[in-house]
Amino acid sequence: MEFSRLKKFSSFLILTAMVTGFSGCATETYQKVAITPVETNKSVYTGVKSTLVLGNFNNRSNYMQGLFSSNVDRLGNQGKTILKTHLQQTNRFKVVDRENLGNLQQEAALLGIKQEIKGARYVISGGVTEFGRKVIGDKQLFGILGSGKSQIAYAKVSLTIIDVVTSEIIYTTQGAGEFQLNERQVVGFGSKAGYDATLNGKVLDFAIKESVNNMTRDLENNTLQFDL
Repeated sequence: MEFSRLKKFSSFLILTAMVTGFSGCATETYQKVAITPVETNKSVYTGVKSTLVLGNFNNRSNYMQGLFSSNVDRLGNQGKTILKTHLQQTNRFKVVDRENLGNLQQEAALLGIKQEIKGARYVISGGVTEFGRKVIGDKQLFGILGSGKSQIAYAKVSLTIIDVVTSEIIYTTQGAGEFQLNERQVVGFGSKAGYDATLNGKVLDFAIKESVNNMTRDLENNTLQFDL
């Protein structure tokens, strides 16, 4: 009798170990995410490409500007990187960046060659003028039948092109965008997502992309003109 109980108990332990082992296995998945470039990306362009140097790009909104925020302008730095990428993708401008000039000079010295840094007649600068996050929701029959929640991120950016010779502002444009993540539960079934920080980058990328698209459109219809 005792042997039978011991046998059953051993079988139970083995089954428990197997279930625990299966549930503890980690799985890894990945997939390619499509990225939408600027409108003129990889398009043929035979016109003159003016040289633009990247100036300041700062967060001018109230977002992350509170008393307990750090002194690092994360939103502005992120926006400048995005702006640099989209400008180059337009195939309409020669984009120069001075941020890594020290490193470039060091590498040129190691190669034993003399740098030929090109000057830029025009500076493009700007910033995030509006940025915000909000969460809205609803409940059906006090939440008994279901509930919904939406995370919304909004961004608006402004770009300015300045002639370094005359310090004249020759062009300005703005772009704005909104991203929304929706979730709904019905009688206990459905998604329940937490705070999605990636919405910040997505909406900032969209707003800057719209500004750059405005630039290329105005360049092609001669609203934006550069002195050569």
